[in-house]
Amino acid sequence: MKKNPVKKILPGKIHAVSISDRKGVVKHNVPQARLLAEHGLEGDAHAEGGRRQVSLLSLASIDKMVALGAAVSPGDFAENLTVAGLEVMSLPVGTRLRVGKEVLLEITQIGKACHQGCAIREQVGDCVMPREGVFARVLKEGMVQVGDAIEVLHVPGGHPDD
Repeated sequence: MKKNPVKKILPGKIHAVSISDRKGVVKHNVPQARLLAEHGLEGDAHAEGGRRQVSLLSLASIDKMVALGAAVSPGDFAENLTVAGLEVMSLPVGTRLRVGKEVLLEITQIGKACHQGCAIREQVGDCVMPREGVFARVLKEGMVQVGDAIEVLHVPGGHPDD
């Protein structure tokens, strides 16, 4: 019996790591940070445990907003990890990701409602975070830094290496 091939998903890279010490503001970029198991990014106001411990957004999503005229950059959507070369919004809930050598994440949610008075939505009439932002929980903690590989380990319903 022939096995159905599952397309291998190529790894991406961490383009930016972003934190903020309070909610409701854009995040600032840092060269590295520690992701804490079942908590989130150390020092970030959104790190509270629960289902949305870490937020991820593809660099391609930010580029879409720049093309619409938004003066935005990594961290402006309140994402913790900006990912180049991997469209995280296309991965289903339950996907497991390895970041760098240590960190293990599991996607728990795709998108969320924009907060009241979203400056980006007001500026250009749209915002990608509600459709393309991804949230994850930290299964295994460790350091994450700009340039780290981000690799898909498991997709529900099939392993990318099957």
